Amino acid sequence: MRQYPPRRIVCLTEETVETLYLLGEQDRIVGVSGYAVRPPRVRREKPRVSAFISADIPKILALEPDLVLAFSDLQAGIVADLVRAGVAIHVFNQRDIAGILAMIRTLGALVGAAERADQLATGYDQRLANIASTPRPAKKPKVYFEEWDDPLISGIGWVSELIAIAGGEDVLPKLRFQQAARDRIILPDVVRAAAPDVILASWCGKKVVPDKIRKRPGWSEIPAVAHDRIVEIKSPLILQPGPAALTDGLDAIVKALWPV
Repeated sequence: MRQYPPRRIVCLTEETVETLYLLGEQDRIVGVSGYAVRPPRVRREKPRVSAFISADIPKILALEPDLVLAFSDLQAGIVADLVRAGVAIHVFNQRDIAGILAMIRTLGALVGAAERADQLATGYDQRLANIASTPRPAKKPKVYFEEWDDPLISGIGWVSELIAIAGGEDVLPKLRFQQAARDRIILPDVVRAAAPDVILASWCGKKVVPDKIRKRPGWSEIPAVAHDRIVEIKSPLILQPGPAALTDGLDAIVKALWPV
């Protein structure tokens, strides 16, 4: 980095934006992903410089960032272009709750706010433990999480863990260890056989249509469909591995599994 702590940061994904705001370090942000919506004020305060797998490289370079924050191999192309241009990059790759907490602490250290970041992460850890210890009925609802509808993609590490913390049972738990979406593609009959009590759906970038789920051949037999327990969780709350998933995302799962 040209400066420590970095004074000019570009965030190519939403979760680092939210974390910097929570740490009170938002003034360092000079550019954000077009998907950044938390907190709501970010949409009017920060220029948008990227989608998820594409970015306006000249616009980023014009901002003269000391540091760019990216996520996973999906942004490798953007990262390569920026590295060639001499920009300092940190690429996160958190895929589970432990990784999310580590991301928060690492980002805090990068901006000189390690103590505040540790407090923030510790608070989330305690909150998760409290929710996990909440007394629930002995019978756990079986849960199918759908990240995409065509083809069907399920499983995503931190969501599977959050389902367990909320008191549910992920019907496809082994998929949580598959990082790539292509490795989490499943056949409709797999869901039918699993017979989930609840279907949670979050189709990245588009609205969930429960009627499309109900009309899938043979799915009327699935308990979640028969009892109308198909619940959409907005993608900004659950599909970004950051603070939102540990708070509003988890709360939405709890509400879906244990309606009042």
